[in-house]
Amino acid sequence: MSRTLAIDYGKKRVGIAVTDPEQLIATRLTTVATHTIWDFLSDYFIKEKVEKVIVGYPVTLNNQPSEAVNYITPFLKKFQYKFPEIKLELVDERFTSKLAFRAMIDGGLKKEKRKDKALVDGISATIILQDYLELKRHTR
Repeated sequence: MSRTLAIDYGKKRVGIAVTDPEQLIATRLTTVATHTIWDFLSDYFIKEKVEKVIVGYPVTLNNQPSEAVNYITPFLKKFQYKFPEIKLELVDERFTSKLAFRAMIDGGLKKEKRKDKALVDGISATIILQDYLELKRHTR
């Protein structure tokens, strides 16, 4: 079986989460600097079979694309050009950073650790992927 990868794309950092090969569980993989994402993805796709990539797509409360779309759209176009064999799907990422922060508090992380934006981005990617998996299970 193959994996599904989730990306929480940002100007400075990219949070990445992945499923197990059976696509049952979402796990935070890592957070990388945005300028290194292409090398990371190329290496990862060589090592692991990835069927689909889920990208968090930022929309406002009235379902309009947010300003962040201006830097995510070029990423999406380049992804489709570099990896045409991998399915790409966009999902609503509203509130994932807040949910990630809440998960860190609920998990008992100290205040200093909660300031780690790379950790927040990785957890956000995990939430995006877990929500996607849940939606997929309920629509079958």
